[in-house]
Amino acid sequence: MDSAKHSRIVNLIWGIADDVLRDLYVRGKYRDVILPFTVLRRLDSVLEPTKDAVVETKATLDKAGIVNQDAALRQAARQDFYNTSSFTMKALSSITNAARLKLDFEAYLDGFSPNVQEIIDNFELRNQIPKLSKADAIGTLLSKFLDPNLDLSPTGLDNHGMGTVFEELVRRFNEDNNEEAGEHWTPRDAVKLMTRLMFEPIADKIPSGSYLLYDGAMGTGGMLTVAEDTLKELTAERSKQVKTHLFGQEINAETYAIAKADLILKGEGEAADNVVGGPEWSTLANDAFASREFDFMLSNPPYGKSWKTDQERMGGKKGIRDPRFVIEHAGDPDYSLVTRVDDGQMLFMANLISKMKHNTELGSRIAEIHNGSSLFTGDAGGGESNIRRWVIENDWLEAIVALPLKMFYNTGIATYIWVLTNRKEERRKGKVQLINATEWFTPLRKNLGEKGVELSEGDIEKVLKTVEAFDEACDPEHSKVFDNQDFGYYKIVVERPLRVVGADAGRVCKAAEIKALKATGERSEDAPPIIKKVLPPSAVADPLRGLFEATIDGKTRVVMYEPDVDLRDSEQVPLNEPAGEASNGIEAFMAREVLPYAPDAWVDESKTKIGYEISFTRHFYKPAPMRTLADIQADIRALEAETDNLIAEIAGGVE
Repeated sequence: MDSAKHSRIVNLIWGIADDVLRDLYVRGKYRDVILPFTVLRRLDSVLEPTKDAVVETKATLDKAGIVNQDAALRQAARQDFYNTSSFTMKALSSITNAARLKLDFEAYLDGFSPNVQEIIDNFELRNQIPKLSKADAIGTLLSKFLDPNLDLSPTGLDNHGMGTVFEELVRRFNEDNNEEAGEHWTPRDAVKLMTRLMFEPIADKIPSGSYLLYDGAMGTGGMLTVAEDTLKELTAERSKQVKTHLFGQEINAETYAIAKADLILKGEGEAADNVVGGPEWSTLANDAFASREFDFMLSNPPYGKSWKTDQERMGGKKGIRDPRFVIEHAGDPDYSLVTRVDDGQMLFMANLISKMKHNTELGSRIAEIHNGSSLFTGDAGGGESNIRRWVIENDWLEAIVALPLKMFYNTGIATYIWVLTNRKEERRKGKVQLINATEWFTPLRKNLGEKGVELSEGDIEKVLKTVEAFDEACDPEHSKVFDNQDFGYYKIVVERPLRVVGADAGRVCKAAEIKALKATGERSEDAPPIIKKVLPPSAVADPLRGLFEATIDGKTRVVMYEPDVDLRDSEQVPLNEPAGEASNGIEAFMAREVLPYAPDAWVDESKTKIGYEISFTRHFYKPAPMRTLADIQADIRALEAETDNLIAEIAGGVE
């Protein structure tokens, strides 16, 4: 019954857009008016019983010269918001003069409390008033929203129901405007999987108490509210009582307004006060919660989006000192997590990690969606690779789930859910589970933009059961467990000596001579190597590290050769490369892969870096089955027959 009621109300509001705005706005802009008016109508009806008390309290406070009035006015309204103007929507609807209605409607908006003003400002509703007034549409909108059949009052619709209606309106408007939907709206099925991956592995361990939830790329706030509902549902099933506090940050003004309005409409005034947004509130450049730590965090950050403006605000590439992005790790006090400027999505992960709780029994859990580039983009020593290294070497990465293609409204690309925690269960320590869920989906009957599939409850259950099974999944096509070290590698620089025709063997060249030889000398594999330095007599030869024995003035000495930059190469050596009879994996790799083909090669250890990457494609690669010989022969015969027919037709035409 509730579902039918909610659908009826949504359809009525949707109808207002078609009835009133059809000739004023293009369809994609209906929401600029309908969403804020829906918010105003709900707030107006909630405030109606205490309207007189608020107006009287306002007059008393003004007369007494009290400046800080917010708390007293909230108390008078018995809500976390209020309106101090003398107008209500019902009173405004009786005004027939368009000019007067415009002025009084603006005064009505000005009377709302600061938290509602923020919603109105970010919706930019005041910018719509001249257009609506000129078309004499304000009065019509008010009358439509005051229709008795559209009861948005608390007696007709409780807070949860109002939140459901508002979220459904947002969903419809987003789907109706698919180009923008994916930027701010994560499909609900993906969010459900994220939240369950975050909570269910520890559901039995969550005690009664208060928990802080955070989203650093909040969008319309859907992830936070679904996470809240999921946590309360799972704990209630286990007879636990929990209180949640929601926190979020969003740079887009309109989506922030939607998120804040949604929370207020649900009666969550405290949560509405804890979300921050607007153009000045970029999560990367202006962290609103720098001193806070959270129990559960989730985000869907923007993919492939430049963060150049943020970088400049933070001091430029070399000047960034934000402790979220320049940390201490692996003995480096200035270990940089700063990514390439054309894609900042992994910085959002670093932001979440910086807010982990480390002194509680449960620590923190994180679920975040990324595209494929976060798995492998970035060279060893670069920001993306450094973030992967930092996460994996701290043993925070629990699992990564590959989602089906065509999951999102504005892109069909591959996406992945990263699940992180700083309290891994014992069996998971030092390990990472990769889950290939690309085949677990339900096709939609009709595409919603690029979204052509969804995760049904059954699909979500498959993923959760695979997570629970861990290394006992016995399903290598969909689940594999790796040691942390399996994803790491050394990037080594392999040098070879500069060899120039006519150079004197055993002669140490000065820097100027080497420069001249590089500029004019003819390279040859048969020429002697150019010696740039002779080491003290006590030095020990170590050809693999560039310390070679040579005869200098009739004596055997240890020397260093000038490297030939044209022959310089780099190799990736797995961290878990078996050493065999060598002293380490790098030496074993060189002995097997390099020295048989270039005996004079050496490793410049000063340039060795550690990198991490995760190749889903390689780990879950399925080779295409080879065609049978019979199939190939049949195709050849068909082509021969077709060719014979064409030749016959041509010959016939010539005759």
